[in-house]
Amino acid sequence: MKIKFLQFFDFILFFCVVALVTLGILFIYSSGIDSEGINKSSEYIKQIIWASIGILIMIFISLLDYRRFERHAFSVFVFACGVLVFTKFFGRYVNGARSWLGIGPFGIQPSEFCKIFFILFLARYLENSRNSRDQRQRFILALAILMIPMGLILLQPDLGTALVYFPIFLVMAYVAGIPLRFVMLLFMGGMLTIVFTVLPIWESEIAGHSVRAIKILTNIQLRGILIISMTSISIIGMIGKIFYPNNKYFYWIAYTFGIISAALIFSYFGGKVLKTYQIKRLIVFLNPDSDKLGAGWNIIQSKIAIGSGNLFGRGFLHGTQSHYRFLPEQSTDFIFSILSEEFGFAGGLTVFGLYFVILMRIIYIIRNTANTFGVLIASGILGMFFFHFMVNVGMVMGIMPITGIPLLFLSYGGSSLWTAMSCIGLLMSIGSRKFGFE
Repeated sequence: MKIKFLQFFDFILFFCVVALVTLGILFIYSSGIDSEGINKSSEYIKQIIWASIGILIMIFISLLDYRRFERHAFSVFVFACGVLVFTKFFGRYVNGARSWLGIGPFGIQPSEFCKIFFILFLARYLENSRNSRDQRQRFILALAILMIPMGLILLQPDLGTALVYFPIFLVMAYVAGIPLRFVMLLFMGGMLTIVFTVLPIWESEIAGHSVRAIKILTNIQLRGILIISMTSISIIGMIGKIFYPNNKYFYWIAYTFGIISAALIFSYFGGKVLKTYQIKRLIVFLNPDSDKLGAGWNIIQSKIAIGSGNLFGRGFLHGTQSHYRFLPEQSTDFIFSILSEEFGFAGGLTVFGLYFVILMRIIYIIRNTANTFGVLIASGILGMFFFHFMVNVGMVMGIMPITGIPLLFLSYGGSSLWTAMSCIGLLMSIGSRKFGFE
């Protein structure tokens, strides 16, 4: 058993994860050093403890047969959603969101762990429904599974974590064989909803002047007229499709105007649920100077830190932006900024390389696994890892919105670290069993 386990243990994934976690601990330690060289934080000690426990969790899950999780997927998903409801009413406020549970200094973020249960349950549903003749119904039910945890997390409100569920769903739905037009409907609808939500804030905070076209979004009556118009055109398209089933133009008319109508409706509620400062964080990267001392401060200081690193960096513990406390949330959201300042372009490239190997390894597992449940789990993890990496690194470079999404394996935090390591354990379990390891 021991020999067989070692034979199929994924050392590539293991060493990449350990390397990233080690880098994370080093720069969490660096983030606690002040301008006088004195360590003012014990976060790195907590991270070492969490990482040690996380490695044990990862190895333990890799030894389990992932196929056994399928029968319990629904129960744990319902339980996780129940915990999210409890968190909404009795959770602890952290950074403007009631998204934490804990006693004293110890806490967990249920929305992080819920990602795993969401992936497992969605994978189970998509596998069981793969022979469904009604793909539209299949897509709608899968969408309902997405909306439950995503909606509960948005109510906290934690926009960054909620957004992660979106790419997970898109990748899993595509791999599961749901028609591309349905996947693109959700993708384009989601993008339009975000655009319609942020445009009013962009007009007032970034543009600094009135834009006539945006009055449609700020005036409730004009918005209502537009929604009715778009919905009516979509209905006409659907009626035309019924009477002329071979005419594709009616289908695409209903498809296009239906997306616009839905985006207008959801963006209205999005503007009510999300706070102004949260929406502003999504767009301030377009012009950080519009709020130099507010939402734009993070991006400006992060870009200074990354730019000052040059090729090989200032040297470990010799960064200025972090040690003089110019970087906010420097041990979590902006950990990559510290790494780039002290290890330079070479350090950033190392992180890129390690993530690239992990993502390629996941794709290899997906392509070489015969079990549909396993393929879908790996696909969801691929979407999650890719989104976390691209958004966090893009955020600190000033080319993507600030969403508060951590850089997995490097950022400080036990919940995100254990979630990521549990996912690696699942990948190892899937990868080993494609070779027949039981």
